[in-house]
Amino acid sequence: MKKALIIFIMLFFCSICFADRGMIPINPGVRIFEPYQRAMITWNGSEEILLLSTDLSASDSTMVLEVLPLPSEPEVKKGDIETFRRAINLINRRLAVGFQKNGSGRTETVIPPPGEVTFYKKIGPHDISVTHLLDSKGFVDWVKNYLKSLGFGKDVLSDEMKNLVEEYIKDDFVWFVFDVVSLNIETVTNEPVQYRFKTKSLFYPLRITKTGEGYTSIELLVLTPHLLQTFPDLPMERVELRHKPIAISNDELKELNEDICGLLGKEPEIKLRIWRIEGNIKTFDKDLIAR
Repeated sequence: MKKALIIFIMLFFCSICFADRGMIPINPGVRIFEPYQRAMITWNGSEEILLLSTDLSASDSTMVLEVLPLPSEPEVKKGDIETFRRAINLINRRLAVGFQKNGSGRTETVIPPPGEVTFYKKIGPHDISVTHLLDSKGFVDWVKNYLKSLGFGKDVLSDEMKNLVEEYIKDDFVWFVFDVVSLNIETVTNEPVQYRFKTKSLFYPLRITKTGEGYTSIELLVLTPHLLQTFPDLPMERVELRHKPIAISNDELKELNEDICGLLGKEPEIKLRIWRIEGNIKTFDKDLIAR
C-alpha cells in the first residue's frame, strides 16, 4: 500500500503539463520547458480559487510572458505549495489504494483607453499585471504598448497569441493576467500564485495554451460542494476521473488552506478528487467549464 501511495503522489507531482497559460519567450528561438505543473481548483458555485505552480526552465536565458484569461477580476496573492501536498495526503489517507498604473497624455478629446491595469505586484519570480478590457477595439495594441512600457522594446505577442486573445474577447472575457518570469537552463519551481475570482461555472483555461506544441497530460485537484455533471464546452468524456471522489469534513478542509476553507467552510459536504485531461495541445479548442 505504501508503494501505491508513493506512486500516486509522483503521478500528480511529476505530470507533464503545459496548460492554463499561453507562454511566449521574449528571445526568439528559445525553447521553454515546463515539466511539472500543479493546479488546484476550488469552486463553491459562484466563486473560484485557482492555485497554480509550475517548474520551468529554458534552453537559454530569457524572459517569458504568460497570458491567463479569466471570467472576472481576480484577487491575486502568493500561494502555498504545501496546499497541494496536504490535499494529496488527504486523498491517500481516505483511499485504501492510491491511483494511478500607466502614463497619461493630454489631448483635446479625452478617449478612454482600451484597457487599464488594475493590479501590479511582484510575487517571487513573477511580475504580475491584471488588465481590464474597456474597449475591445484596439485592446491588443494597447496590451502591446503596455508591455513595451514594462521594458519590452518589441512586439512580443505572436499573431497566434493575438488571435487567441481576440477569441476570448469575442466570448466576453474582459480580464487578463500577464505574468513575466525570468528563466535560464536550470529548472526552478516557481512560487505558487493564487487567483480568486467570481464565476458562474468552474473554469480552467485550455485554449490559451494552443501557442505551444506537443502532447500534454493535465492533472487537476478539484474541490466542490457536490459532483459536477454539466460540461458545456470541453466534452465530459475528455475529463478522466482518477479515483473515486472522497467526501471531506470541515475539519479536514481546515488542514488544506485558510482561503479554501473560507470559500467552502459553510458547505455541509465537500467533494475532493483528481481530474486528468490529455491530448495534443492543438486540439484544445474549448476551455474546461463545469457546473
